Amino acid sequence: MKVLIAEDDLTSRTILGAILDKWGYEVVCAVDGQQALDILSKPDAPKLALLDWNMPLLSGIEVCRKLRNDLADESTYVIILTSRSEKRNIVEGLNTGANDYIIKPYDNEELHARINVGKRMVEIQSELEKAKHALIYEAMHDSLTGLYNRKAILEMLARELSRAKRSKGILHIGMCDLDHFKLINDKYGHQTGDEVLQGFARIMDANLRDYDFIGRYGGEEFLVILPSIPASAKKMNCFTRLHRIISDSRISTRSGEIPVTVSIGVTTADGSKGIDDILAEADYALYRAKETRNSICYSAQCDESSL
Repeated sequence: MKVLIAEDDLTSRTILGAILDKWGYEVVCAVDGQQALDILSKPDAPKLALLDWNMPLLSGIEVCRKLRNDLADESTYVIILTSRSEKRNIVEGLNTGANDYIIKPYDNEELHARINVGKRMVEIQSELEKAKHALIYEAMHDSLTGLYNRKAILEMLARELSRAKRSKGILHIGMCDLDHFKLINDKYGHQTGDEVLQGFARIMDANLRDYDFIGRYGGEEFLVILPSIPASAKKMNCFTRLHRIISDSRISTRSGEIPVTVSIGVTTADGSKGIDDILAEADYALYRAKETRNSICYSAQCDESSL
């Protein structure tokens, strides 16, 4: 774990650095308060900081105050080092946002114990952040395919519709249905069916642009949102390309390679209609495509020049 030592006195800084190095910490040093703040402002900054109270440019408590207030950093564990032992000084240091306070000259055992507390707190904070991000990911993604789930993809659609309305842009929305998926499940079993869905999702996702969106709408249906299509791409419709790629693919499963096809219903939107109306248009286009399977149908709202 990286630890920042901000201490203007060379002897104190060197001794403290040697002690922490012996304890297995990666030591980063600052010679004044401004340098300490600059280091703590970086993305890969140490999450445990020992700040001397009296330093040039910025004092330790000023660094702490700026860290908490200006940078909104509540996760860095700050220990103030000082010879000021009066209660009012301790209270002042803690009130600036410091997590702990060590009075010089400090005992090495006490220093070790307090730094270990800081290390544990940083590790707990890190685990909480990981758990938080995992929960956010799970709330937005389909557990089988890793794509956005229904709730998330509809939120993306609402956001992109608002953006299209503001910018007078056009969205292309495709409802994609994996053909004969029930037959695959019946013939090979649900585990193979799951692998087909996963393979289908990977192929679709790999052939979209970074700023396109795809989500599992339900069962074997997937919703694709293309926020904008450059003029150079209009002659070969993106959905036509996706359709061809899927039709040429064979998905590897425990039951062997399985060929798949897809039916796609496409509509366009400029933000003037609600989500329900747009989904109904795409769904009806998909219904028509599924009459023959392995095909694409466009809603009446599609501008052929944009396709």
